[in-house]
Amino acid sequence: MEDKLAQGGEFLLTGTAMKSFFSPEDFSVEQRQFADTTDEFIKKEVLPDLDRMEQQDFELVVAKLRRCAELGLFLVDVPEDFGGMELDKVTSMLLAEKIAPGGSFSITYGGQTGIGLLPLVYYGTNDQKRRYLDKLTSGAWIAAYALTEPNSGSDALSARTTAVLTPDGRHYVLNGVKQFITNAGFADLFTVFAKIDGTHFSAFLVEKGFAGFSVGEEEHKMGLKGSSTAQIFLDHVKVPVDNLLGEPGKGHKIAFNVLNIGRLKVAATAGGMAKGAFAEAAVYVTERKQFGRMIGDFGAIKEKLADMSAAIFTSDSVVYRVAGMLDTRIASLDRNGTDYYERYQKAIEEYAIECAIAKVFCTDMLAGVVDEVVQIHGGYGYICDYAAERYYRDERIQRIFEGTNEINRILIPTLLLRRSESGIFSLHEHVEAARVEIRYGEASCIFDELFPLEFRLLANLKNLFLTLLGISEPCKDVQEIMLAVADMSISIFALESVLLRGKKGFTAASSRRKELLSAVLKVVSFEQASRFNLAAGRCSAYLMKGEAIIEQHMIAARLTAYPVEGLLDAKQLLAETAKESGKYNV
Repeated sequence: MEDKLAQGGEFLLTGTAMKSFFSPEDFSVEQRQFADTTDEFIKKEVLPDLDRMEQQDFELVVAKLRRCAELGLFLVDVPEDFGGMELDKVTSMLLAEKIAPGGSFSITYGGQTGIGLLPLVYYGTNDQKRRYLDKLTSGAWIAAYALTEPNSGSDALSARTTAVLTPDGRHYVLNGVKQFITNAGFADLFTVFAKIDGTHFSAFLVEKGFAGFSVGEEEHKMGLKGSSTAQIFLDHVKVPVDNLLGEPGKGHKIAFNVLNIGRLKVAATAGGMAKGAFAEAAVYVTERKQFGRMIGDFGAIKEKLADMSAAIFTSDSVVYRVAGMLDTRIASLDRNGTDYYERYQKAIEEYAIECAIAKVFCTDMLAGVVDEVVQIHGGYGYICDYAAERYYRDERIQRIFEGTNEINRILIPTLLLRRSESGIFSLHEHVEAARVEIRYGEASCIFDELFPLEFRLLANLKNLFLTLLGISEPCKDVQEIMLAVADMSISIFALESVLLRGKKGFTAASSRRKELLSAVLKVVSFEQASRFNLAAGRCSAYLMKGEAIIEQHMIAARLTAYPVEGLLDAKQLLAETAKESGKYNV
């Protein structure tokens, strides 16, 4: 069955196919109930107390976490054998999205349910799970994840924290400092990465009560002020050998595989934050008057609302497409055998490219949305009394969390080329086929009858991408070129996700829904064609000289051309929908 599943990165090499495409329209009744419960909790129990939490009232923060536990919000990713629900990744992402408007609290929650719990779930022994999972899922204990150090951020494997086995073989002694640890101020259990004998990168479960363990002062952050972020210090901390997590020297697997899911959760969180911020703007434009008119009646404001609506729609399409891909592959696994979670992690790792794309696209999207929300508020957007200001501050870290966006963008083509080199697919065959199609002026795929212009555009972008990737391959160590390649691949995935979602839902949609889908597809296609063209221009300018650059620009201009009509009408429809709803409603 796995042979029939979509391969990681395959979307860049082949024609568009529906396969098992998942979109928000596919949420089950149970998933919507979880979402509603979480949404109600945030609106009624978190947002009213957010100012107190922003003053670092951590007793209140922990109380809210325990309330999450009461609602079952810690159980989504936990195995049923240990009292959890072990639900799908779609549900996990949906909860992350609904928690997100809670600002700093959403990061605290993510620190518990994501990077806090998942290393134990995926790599813990049965004994470790029995000792710790119930404490964590009940909210009695809070979890944290300690990877980053003062001198090792993106380069996590250069960590200096050490672990030395005692002569009696009963303990590892840990020494070192960890930096920027979320939940540090009130966490009880830490997943700490250290090098055994200074060489073998490994993970350990460290309790805060272990002798020699201490927490530093709270960092004074730009945003997320209600979350705890501090250093932790390990001064000859004796950790029982039974608390080694996973295999010695295999800590990189834990770090990187947990980060794959972490990146997708950051993407979902970014989508939820964007929706919260957008709602502030959608209401404000119907209340604020200038020149005797509501500012929402001005074209300059309506275009902002439209572009933000289309961007959020795209973000949702990307996140839940990737979550659906993960769920489909995980569902194909045989649950029997002691190596289930090893195979589970390989299933997640298969889509590392797509997880990185989701993280970059959605956090960049969020940055654009919150910036426009502040701009719409004008001077009031700069005042702390308005939520727009908080969203603006809280956004900035999202492009740094779970690997900076630069690291993730470089990762995308790197993994794609690595998969080609390992024989998973033949990149060169696809590159040559794309060159032939460009030479004869037309993509060979059968275009969709509903959206022929948009699907033709997508096919052309894939061909142009492949030809430039073929030229770029010898320069895979030149980061500027790889960043441009990544930006092209991100635009392709974003556009394809939106087109597949639009096509899937169009036939059965109401007339109003069809109008909205057609409008958002036009706006997204125009936007992504423009973004792709810019990235392709950078790539060719870096790779070529003289007349070759001009020729390549002309090819790119032809292939990225999107002769759309009614773009302004489409944007005005999206803007009016936002004003009527007072929130994102596409």
